[in-house]
Amino acid sequence: MRHSASIGGILALGVLLTVIFLLWVAVSQAIYIGNFGYAPAGSIPNFLRQVFTTPAGWTLIVVGNGVGFLFAVVALMISVVSFPLLLDRDVGAGVAILTSIRVVLRNPVTMAMWGLIIAGLLLIGSLPLFIGLVVVMPVLGHSTWHLYRKVVEPDVSSRQEEPIAPKRRRRRYAAQFPAALFAGEDEPS
Repeated sequence: MRHSASIGGILALGVLLTVIFLLWVAVSQAIYIGNFGYAPAGSIPNFLRQVFTTPAGWTLIVVGNGVGFLFAVVALMISVVSFPLLLDRDVGAGVAILTSIRVVLRNPVTMAMWGLIIAGLLLIGSLPLFIGLVVVMPVLGHSTWHLYRKVVEPDVSSRQEEPIAPKRRRRRYAAQFPAALFAGEDEPS
């Protein structure tokens, strides 16, 4: 990734998603304060009792989940194919985000199912003390790449790289062992 031509776009998209997350945290805090005021819950059992047995708690659950869902939809829409596109092609963050939004708008059912799959797998991976994420994250990354390849047309103007002919290497012998490790470039014979 450090050598990607789109490193600026990748960083910009990362910053945008961080801003969305911080905005979601601020809105969540405002929803909590709107329902329970500024006083923190005295204990976890007290907090759970307030959330599950009072009208303010049910309002917190319904409104909080609704707002969280909206933030999740926005994050999914702008990033579902943006990162793979930025890695695959030399485009900016704006183009990647617009492409991602177009993909979601053209395939709403598929993207909704993909979002549910992501949420479900992240939940399952998080349950055993986040250890399952070691398996879930690479699977999601690999699957996202394949999703990207299915929904975004290949770049027909991409540069066709010529196959590199194998270098002819100078023959080495066992007697050269320690010095051969530190030798420079091999010269064709």
